[in-house]
Amino acid sequence: MTAPALPRAVRPDGQLRLVIFDCDGVLIDSEGPSCRLVAQELRQIGVEYDDEEAVRRLAGRALTRIKVEAEAETGRKLPDDWATVVQYKLVDLMRAEARVIDGAHDMLTAVIGLDLPVRVGSNSSIAEMDVKFARTGLDRFVADRVHSARDMGKPKPDPAVYLHAAQTEGVPAEECVVLEDTDTGASAARAAGMACVLLRPLDLPAPDWPGLFRIGHLSEFAPFLERIQAAQSAHGARS
Repeated sequence: MTAPALPRAVRPDGQLRLVIFDCDGVLIDSEGPSCRLVAQELRQIGVEYDDEEAVRRLAGRALTRIKVEAEAETGRKLPDDWATVVQYKLVDLMRAEARVIDGAHDMLTAVIGLDLPVRVGSNSSIAEMDVKFARTGLDRFVADRVHSARDMGKPKPDPAVYLHAAQTEGVPAEECVVLEDTDTGASAARAAGMACVLLRPLDLPAPDWPGLFRIGHLSEFAPFLERIQAAQSAHGARS
């Protein structure tokens, strides 16, 4: 069986034309506080996640999916607006507690310095991302270039938010690179036909997929992209 081809964005004969970032766990350090708030809401209906387990099990998950699974686990019907109510609480929480991931400002400066456009595709709502980026100062990098899978009604692992970001930029999906930190998000990038870089400590497990790469810190990301660009330039010069 022939191995699946790598996306064009990471092949020497291809093009890299857009970088798409996940938000939580990649740019904003909000997974811990967010998951703990959701765990608190779940404990009120009998789903006994402690805070540490919540981060492990809920990170990157859409509230609508969490609601369905909680109803199945408890046999209780949650209010139709449960996910919306929790989302409002998350916005208030992030307005007070959002923190930037170490190295995000420098990394974004370096990526933009490579003359690469950037966009954000997240399971968070636009309202939540607005307060996160404003609080951390990242809004100067991503203003008006943010896309919400939640607001689209198609949360990851559905690839819709990444495909929409590429379409809005006017570039093919296979010429995009996504930076993610969860298997759910990486699955969305894979389904979109995009290359994906997984931000995760290298001693932790990760999927083994063509077009999925690993870095352990944000400081490694811009050099990774620069190597891709150099390989493409060298290939073009030989052609």
